[in-house]
Amino acid sequence: MHLLQSGVDITVIAMWLGHESTGTTHQYIEANLSMKERALARLQELPSQSRRYKPSDKLLAFLDGL
Repeated sequence: MHLLQSGVDITVIAMWLGHESTGTTHQYIEANLSMKERALARLQELPSQSRRYKPSDKLLAFLDGL
């Protein structure tokens, strides 16, 4: 857990521990909820503006001709 919390890549840890896949090593991440909480606390919401697509008259004319 200390390696994961220090930022060591999970694939490196899996190799050191002799795990066949990173899925086995991933269980350690699932076990540590405090690490998840800290990661989620660092996230920032991305500003977004939802805009509706408005096709051009030329495109609409083309589609009407089909």
